[in-house]
Amino acid sequence: MPDDLQSQFEQASLDITRLGHRPDNDTLLRIYALYKQGSEGDVHGDKPGFFDFVGTAKYEAWAKLSGTPRQQAMRDYIQLVRDLGG
Repeated sequence: MPDDLQSQFEQASLDITRLGHRPDNDTLLRIYALYKQGSEGDVHGDKPGFFDFVGTAKYEAWAKLSGTPRQQAMRDYIQLVRDLGG
């Protein structure tokens, strides 16, 4: 993995915490899923229980990205953060 991409990814993860506004829930799920895919690869672990609505939504958003190469997820994450003004 190119160091430049990794450093941009890490910087984007810092920048997202400094946004002056809170993105909508769909965007937050996309941010979460791209970050997880970029940092850990395909979804793993057990799906949260039925009544864990937030955990289930996060898990499903990440699962939708299964098969996406980590480097592509990192690039998409960096671009999304930039688009949000981070």
